[in-house]
Amino acid sequence: MMNRLTRDRAQADLLTHRYRSVVWVLGAGALLCAFLFVPDAQANHRDHQPHADAEVPGVLGQGREIPGAPFKVFLSTGAVADVSGLDDADLDAAVQTVIDTFIIMLQHRADYPRFEESLTKQALKQVVIEPVVVNDEGKAFAFLVARTKEPGRVTLLISATSLKDRGYLNHPDSLLPVLSREFQWGVSKADTAPKAKAVAVERNLEKAPILTDEEIAGLSAEERVRLLQQLFDTYLRTVDDQRSLDGQPWYEVGHSAPLPPTHADSTTKLYDIRIREALQKIVRDPSFLERTPKAVRNLLNGKVWNVAYVKIDQRDWSTRTRVLSEEKSVVVGKRERRIQPAAILVNVHRLAAADDPFYRETQGLPMGALSADQLAHVIALEIHHNIQEKSLSGHTAQDALTAPR
Repeated sequence: MMNRLTRDRAQADLLTHRYRSVVWVLGAGALLCAFLFVPDAQANHRDHQPHADAEVPGVLGQGREIPGAPFKVFLSTGAVADVSGLDDADLDAAVQTVIDTFIIMLQHRADYPRFEESLTKQALKQVVIEPVVVNDEGKAFAFLVARTKEPGRVTLLISATSLKDRGYLNHPDSLLPVLSREFQWGVSKADTAPKAKAVAVERNLEKAPILTDEEIAGLSAEERVRLLQQLFDTYLRTVDDQRSLDGQPWYEVGHSAPLPPTHADSTTKLYDIRIREALQKIVRDPSFLERTPKAVRNLLNGKVWNVAYVKIDQRDWSTRTRVLSEEKSVVVGKRERRIQPAAILVNVHRLAAADDPFYRETQGLPMGALSADQLAHVIALEIHHNIQEKSLSGHTAQDALTAPR
């Protein structure tokens, strides 16, 4: 039976040739395991070009138009379709749900500024729905934004399997907030402006006092604070590598109006001090050891090597954990422990989202207006909930390609 979707599917098969090679290597069984864990779409978007064939005229076929949209929605299937558990009805529903969601967004463009910016800049070339979306490492994602060969344009890939598993099929209202958040990635990856270069950061890896979790558990509160201070001196940094706050406005605690800096580096120094106060509270206060023990351990065992305020306009998140990939791991301490370092970043001018674990703590304030006590809870919850998940799921620092500014 050749309905509109199967025709598009046949014409779009060439789009998935890179995914086929990944999928066959993984095998059907491994893919089914991957489907059980689909990482948070905002946490990691590997920068690769999965659809080089998209540059060849005619490969995508006609696609499905969306009234008022400058892009189309295409359906692509391949070898993964046989193991994804999807049928034609699921794929049809996936395409229609995505189209219906975009129709709502187009009707309320002012409510979705990232989507509006993407339309204005013509950043989105096409939307491609596939049974499964995986990156070059074989990790499964609900959404993936990929650069194209056309400067300033991207492709948005959407996993039909994820839409089905998360209950979004035929529910555009539920998909709407999730899909709209993806456009921060679309805008960022389409940005071709030169990125700020990282400042060289000196670390004394050999002399960093890295302890085991068992040793940390035996320390008193004051011993933990002394250990943290030693880490400040050798390993742990509290200013971001790009010094993105230099010359930027700052916030008084409890106030949402930004204030001009008194000196070029005064904002950077202010938030450096506040971060350090918050970290000392985390390792000293017994309540953190009880409620967020991973935060205390990971601050003192070397897994975290940077906690800093940043200014990143292209991201809507308020906090983010970034874990370096395995090939960028470092050897730390006298015991030569190999670690994949993590950075905990706090986006100074953003508000917490309703689904952030620390949403109530922030009381509707920009992250830069939080007190050291509030900030301590925000950082502790971010580390506690995300650092292990990011490390195990292959989430790496690919979104670091968007430099703070």
